[in-house]
Amino acid sequence: MDADVCCKKVACPHFVHKKGNEMKKDKKAVVLLSGGLDSSTCLYKAIEDGYVPYALCFDYGQRHLKEVEWSRRIAEKAGAIFKKIKIDLRQIGGSALTDNIEVPTGREIKEIARDIPPTYVPARNTIFLSVALSFSEVIDAEAIYMGANMIDNPGYPDTTPRYIETYQKLINVALKKTVKGGKIEIKTPLIRMTKKEIVQEAVRLMVPLELTWSCYQGEEEPCGQCDACRLRAKGFREAGLTDSLCQKSDSDVHA
Repeated sequence: MDADVCCKKVACPHFVHKKGNEMKKDKKAVVLLSGGLDSSTCLYKAIEDGYVPYALCFDYGQRHLKEVEWSRRIAEKAGAIFKKIKIDLRQIGGSALTDNIEVPTGREIKEIARDIPPTYVPARNTIFLSVALSFSEVIDAEAIYMGANMIDNPGYPDTTPRYIETYQKLINVALKKTVKGGKIEIKTPLIRMTKKEIVQEAVRLMVPLELTWSCYQGEEEPCGQCDACRLRAKGFREAGLTDSLCQKSDSDVHA
């Protein structure tokens, strides 16, 4: 497992808080950041909540590294501390993102939500949360922000309230910090939001949406046809906004 840490923070208006919501130097949060719409919105939400954000990104052997590149850009834009961890899940495979399995394209929204798709990576969020938990204890963070969502998603089992609640119970008995009375809380502010509501929240938080990457493919531009692109397009369309990054799927997304 390799780590790449960039502790540089840049001046950013999102670090300026009004009196009563001032950021405390010892109030830290780890944010699981993939560079996509949901996780980037969580990053900016953590900042609004008054945390010093530590953006944790994974190079896990996925189909492309664009999400790592875009995560770094988002973290720098937000003035967050950026850390990249390398875990080779291609040694395990079993997913269209880590194995020689085709990524579904052109599916309607109802079809996307019907069953767990081949883009599901076995136990990925459990692995990511475990690393985030270890990192959180080391830096004495109070929270882990995660862009889990149970409404407009492809049906992944590790993005549900039940999963988060169960993992939280594990955290409460698994660490030196927590068994001695400390707390690390998983925060999932988007978990019950639709994609439309997530887009609206991102706009409210002034997330630079043009710097977010949702596509499962690693081409020069988003494909517009994979499940991630189509769910993103649905959110922008329903919010009445234009996605400058991806417009290929906007005209034929059906509920």
